[in-house]
Amino acid sequence: MAAPIRLARTGDSTTIARMSRDEIETGLGWSWRPQRVLGAIRDPNTLAIVHGHDRVEGFCITQFAEEIGHLSLLAVDARYRRRGLGRQLVAWMLASARVAGLATIHVEMRTTNLTARAFYRALGFEDAGVVAGYYRGIESALRMVLSLRSRDLPEVTWEPPTAWRGPQDH
Repeated sequence: MAAPIRLARTGDSTTIARMSRDEIETGLGWSWRPQRVLGAIRDPNTLAIVHGHDRVEGFCITQFAEEIGHLSLLAVDARYRRRGLGRQLVAWMLASARVAGLATIHVEMRTTNLTARAFYRALGFEDAGVVAGYYRGIESALRMVLSLRSRDLPEVTWEPPTAWRGPQDH
């Protein structure tokens, strides 16, 4: 049976933090330590999900605000890569974001991370700009954005009802 995607549990925090340190934060210092990950898992405005029954094969942490989601961390253990786990995690997160009514999802990656850029592009994300010094002043980031709402909305023309108009509008 295929491993499920599930909500992260408090017991996953150390594994997620180590994966972040080793797979994402290399050379930048370790900011997503176990306590910070634990805080994200417990935060009602953050979606922290993992792929795997009893082990963390991959994970995704995304903060949800009123209109914007911020995908902070996404990683797949090297032993489980190239199997679609990253895509599955992002698809699960995007489905949740749509249900929550978010308009966009934002993600940043090192400007040198061409693999991540290609991954997110394949999922429909578009380049939104470079953020200089984003990673603790050490490295710049490429910000990418995915719109979750249709861009093909019909043009609407609207006139206020006559009763709402003042004498100057007639």
